Amino acid sequence: MIRPVADMVAEATAAVETLPVAEAIALHGQPGVTFVDIRDVRELKREGTIPGALHAPRGMLEFWVDPASPYAKPAFQSGDRFVFFCASAWRSALATKALQDMGLAPVAQIEGGFSAWKAAGGPIDPSSS
Repeated sequence: MIRPVADMVAEATAAVETLPVAEAIALHGQPGVTFVDIRDVRELKREGTIPGALHAPRGMLEFWVDPASPYAKPAFQSGDRFVFFCASAWRSALATKALQDMGLAPVAQIEGGFSAWKAAGGPIDPSSS
């Protein structure tokens, strides 16, 4: 028997801050807040992204966050509040929990992900698409 991914996502979601999409939209563009798009580059090209979001592919995220990693990115050492998102908040729940466990703070994810952001009329940068 394998552990269902839905259980893992539910546990991660319960352990991290999940912002209602309206609250996330209100935070967009605020100083000290960095939105992080963890979706695959093909998703960005197809659908666009949140304007100003940092793209950090899910497969490299922990390596980019760890300052001791040879792949560390300075953006993650900024002290900003990080708001992670994927298409529907499954990958972002797991990613936000992993980074929170690594000590990155403050972190949150967007409830419903980029799909909810679009449905709520949040701004979209189509230049990735």
